[in-house]
Amino acid sequence: MNNRIKISIVNYYNTLPFRWALKNHSILDNIDLQEDIPSICAQKLKFKQVDIGLVPVALLPELDAYSIITDYCIGANGKVDSVKLYSNVELHKIKTITLDYQSRSSIKLTKILAKEFWKIKPVYVDAKPGFENSGSEENAVVVIGDRTFDLNASDRGEQGKYKFGWDLSEEWKNFTGLPFVFAVWVLNSKNVSAEFIKEFNEVLKYAVQNIPAAIAADTSKLPSTNFNPENYLTKRIDFNLDDDKRKALELFLKKMKELNS
Repeated sequence: MNNRIKISIVNYYNTLPFRWALKNHSILDNIDLQEDIPSICAQKLKFKQVDIGLVPVALLPELDAYSIITDYCIGANGKVDSVKLYSNVELHKIKTITLDYQSRSSIKLTKILAKEFWKIKPVYVDAKPGFENSGSEENAVVVIGDRTFDLNASDRGEQGKYKFGWDLSEEWKNFTGLPFVFAVWVLNSKNVSAEFIKEFNEVLKYAVQNIPAAIAADTSKLPSTNFNPENYLTKRIDFNLDDDKRKALELFLKKMKELNS
């Protein structure tokens, strides 16, 4: 086990194809696959507790050196459904926003949109576990991942928990005209061969090409009764790290820097 390449992957439903492919390929014999929330993936990679991580892009400026090693990511070209700002009042009436503690990329994205696109100046509050249901009249909440599905309006027309919901990926697309990249595969180690990276990329390619098989093989409980896995993984999540997403990533990192300056 100690000689295996340590890999941290986000354990949200959006990584199901990646997790399925890695667990059902001979590559599994050579890796220690660890499933974590985004913030823990970031922490493990930053402190070199793993060699490779599927990490929130907001982490990248904190790394001394890194390589984005695959042609795949967690991204979206418009609406994603699982990174949302929820409120019971319209945007201009929001006074505070409680920020999800599980992903810094979504926190930074919220702040960029608030400042440059929505033109609002809320007070930001750090979230505590269970905060998803804490939205009040003038307090909005940013929620990411599988926990959003029970909060969203259903395909059957049933209203969601909150009166208003803004999809942050869709808002970014409206703002910039570009898709958004939430997480990328990053190498932070010199102990991984080019041969392994090539094989790893091929496994991810197989995952993206066989999403229905990954869904069919999954025996875990779906994150919500209000959830269509095939629609989410093929119509909402876009796994290909193409040229437009690389442009979007570069722009997001630039705006992050400006936000912090």
